[in-house]
Amino acid sequence: MQQLNSGVAYLIWCLCFFGICGGQRFYAGNFAGGVIYFFTLGLFGFGQLIDLALIPGMVDKRNIYLRGLHGGTTPSVNQSVTLNIGDIPQLKQLQELQTSKPSTTTPMQKLLKAAKEHGGQLSLAQAAMCTELETEELKKLLQQAQKDGYAEMSNDSHTGAIRYHFDV
Repeated sequence: MQQLNSGVAYLIWCLCFFGICGGQRFYAGNFAGGVIYFFTLGLFGFGQLIDLALIPGMVDKRNIYLRGLHGGTTPSVNQSVTLNIGDIPQLKQLQELQTSKPSTTTPMQKLLKAAKEHGGQLSLAQAAMCTELETEELKKLLQQAQKDGYAEMSNDSHTGAIRYHFDV
């Protein structure tokens, strides 16, 4: 695909010195403007002078049009599409249903499920991550688990860290 060049457009603009005005507009794909400039001698010379500043924009606009026409893209151009689905009524109803359902899983159930996933052994940090409880609430929960016979507390033989062993 051939790209237009501003330098060539400026050379064509110089034809106005020989009475041929509007050639730069034909080159940039503005045929109606080119015809008007040709018959009015570049809008009586004023249009030709104004085009000296407008030529780079006309050439860029034509190049963008030609790239789109031929489906060509440069590797430096990143194209992205953003889809806003926030106004779909069915989506709003679904979101309301999901937020209105109360969580039926108790913190103790979360703790037991986490212990099962970790082979029946949890550290304090692992328990905090799985239950999403604050430290004081978590300690009370672990004490309750010990009292109910779900867990036993011991120290890791290598690190000395506290571990909770669950019978799951």
